[in-house]
Amino acid sequence: MHIRKRILVTGGAGFLGSHLCRKLLEEGHDVLCLDNYFTGARDNVIDLLDNPHFELMRHDVTFPLYVEVDEIYNLACPASPVHYQHDPVQTTKTSVHGAINMLGLAKRTGAKILQASTSEVYGDPKVHPQTEGYWGHVNPIGERSCYDEGKRCAETLFFDYYRQHRLRIKVARIFNTYGPNMHPNDGRVVSNFIMQALANKPITLYGDGSQTRSFCYVKDLVDGLVKLMCTGDDVTGPINLGNPGEFTIRQLAELVVEMTGSSSSLEFKPLPNDDPMQRKPDISLAKDQLGWEPSVALQDGLTMTIDYFRGLTTG
Repeated sequence: MHIRKRILVTGGAGFLGSHLCRKLLEEGHDVLCLDNYFTGARDNVIDLLDNPHFELMRHDVTFPLYVEVDEIYNLACPASPVHYQHDPVQTTKTSVHGAINMLGLAKRTGAKILQASTSEVYGDPKVHPQTEGYWGHVNPIGERSCYDEGKRCAETLFFDYYRQHRLRIKVARIFNTYGPNMHPNDGRVVSNFIMQALANKPITLYGDGSQTRSFCYVKDLVDGLVKLMCTGDDVTGPINLGNPGEFTIRQLAELVVEMTGSSSSLEFKPLPNDDPMQRKPDISLAKDQLGWEPSVALQDGLTMTIDYFRGLTTG
């Protein structure tokens, strides 16, 4: 028998959150979508507003929240360098105070709670591919540390609440994810390259383009989050969720140019500080404990993402 749960998604009007809200509604749950619209947008969930099982609330997770829920997905936090460096103090507050407030809510309601952590906890890794047992190589005082260290501290809080209060926690370390509803100006490589290619502007690469990333299509990623939430209380994570297919940034740029039929040239600029040279998840744990692995190939995912951005630029 299906049990309809009351599920809170913080950052629910953002890129990942909007896809997660849709999936949870499809599975027959009541969804409370929380967002302060710093990087999220009502437009991302506007088609859900008529659904009687969907509720949208403007709220900032750095302030306490008093609602009754069965599960919490804590996704609230700007996740691209352009956005999280815009107000670094607020980024740290969102990660740390936001985690404390949501953990407090989970403690009061007895809800199961999932933290959307990040591959950035590994910093510029000395171990490749990255496994969950690797502690990372992070600059604690750099321009990216508001996000990296904020997310690391949130993981600390989750495990302290687990040990101290026996909270039912889940921690997912999310690697580069892309797809429809990405913010066109978020400064991430996929959205950057597609927007530049569609406008026939030079594609901006930093360094020589040899740094690598692994790109996971949003549908695969959201499936992984839901599978993690559905595990027993003995599975806490952290668990890597991402696509282990590894591509250089230059390969991605050339693929986007080819797929968009663009006349864009490649333009090389200096590498920003603390930019990781390699990024590739070891997903053995996700395969073993969740029975999860990505199924959407990069070209198929890019086709759908290019169509979305093309709609934005022509619409």
